[in-house]
Amino acid sequence: MLIYRFLSGDDDSAFCHKVSKALIEGWQLYGEPRYVHDPGTGRMRCGQAVTRDVADQPYDPDKKLVDYA
Repeated sequence: MLIYRFLSGDDDSAFCHKVSKALIEGWQLYGEPRYVHDPGTGRMRCGQAVTRDVADQPYDPDKKLVDYA
């Protein structure tokens, strides 16, 4: 089964660490990163989709995606 996550955050080193951690955990980049200006905070926000193949198991919408093995 292929699972999908969208990581988002301020355009800073914490976001880069979040993406790096996902890659270390076996997630793969999916598509291009996205950037948008948040007029409320005046900051740039960014997002990156990631996917991961997991062993065949039933999908459970209540289960955290990071808990799929």
